[in-house]
Amino acid sequence: MNTLAKWLGGAAAVALALGALPAGAQTPIKFTLDWVFQGPTAPFLVALEKGYYKAEGLDVTMDPGQGSAGAVQRVATGAYQIGFADVNSTIEYNAKNPGKEVLCVFMAYDFAPFGVYALKKSGIKVPKDLEGKKLGAPVFDASFRLFPAFAKMNGITKWEHVNLTPQLREQSLVQGTVDFISGHYFSSMLDLKARGVKFDDIVAMRYVDFGMDVYGNGIVISPEMAKDEKAVKGFIAATIKGWKDVIADNKLGIAAAKKRDPLIDEALETERLQISLQTNVLTPYVKANGMGDVDPERFARSVKLVSDAFGLPAAPSPDKVFTDKYLPPKADRMVAK
Repeated sequence: MNTLAKWLGGAAAVALALGALPAGAQTPIKFTLDWVFQGPTAPFLVALEKGYYKAEGLDVTMDPGQGSAGAVQRVATGAYQIGFADVNSTIEYNAKNPGKEVLCVFMAYDFAPFGVYALKKSGIKVPKDLEGKKLGAPVFDASFRLFPAFAKMNGITKWEHVNLTPQLREQSLVQGTVDFISGHYFSSMLDLKARGVKFDDIVAMRYVDFGMDVYGNGIVISPEMAKDEKAVKGFIAATIKGWKDVIADNKLGIAAAKKRDPLIDEALETERLQISLQTNVLTPYVKANGMGDVDPERFARSVKLVSDAFGLPAAPSPDKVFTDKYLPPKADRMVAK
């Protein structure tokens, strides 16, 4: 009996070393994306499919989302322990819920993908041309929610909002029922392209090009999850492996997304992934400092800017929004240039 016990103990140690823990010994994690399964979220799917989370002792289930604000709420209520969400929605939530802060622990989009888009045939060329025009957007769209700040910075004093579902947003612009729309650059540009609009016929105004230097999406955790340092560090380490795999081989990411949603257009999602990598992820700062961290001074400025845009009574302290305590060493976060 003692020999058997010793053998079982040794087998468990080997299983632990190999990351092959029995399911019962793994920490269950419910993870929510901000949106549907697409190219830009493929790194998480690859990490799941290749067993990177399991190797860290995590039993992860992954669900699509319905917008960043919703993802933050899911995490804040504890329905999900971890999420992928816009940090600006996190800033707003934390300012309104002191003591119950949702923390961003890994910044994925060093440059935010926010923007507004019009068709050249409308005569719109610069931000000031949006004055008095109809803006089509879902109320929960991050670009829409930050549009007042963009407008203020660019001298736009009035506009009309037409509430649209995401499915009708680009279609409404093509049909001419709205003058411009808001949305993620890698989504709206490609959704317009899918409706027969050439890139050259689109006027794209990315907020980052017009004075709004804010961050985008990152990994956020619940207050309860923040207590499990090992699990959070493991989730981030596994996710970074997924990002590195997808950066090295885009096709790997698209194949993983296709398994979750067989109806996706592979060519379109490949282009969407490549645009997100080029414009949001692999920025000069990330190439020099690795993925996941922020520039403290820039982040503090962005928290203030976003708080002003949302009309918050006070900006939350930056350390109540983002922390680097769970990040792996810089060397482990470096990505291919």
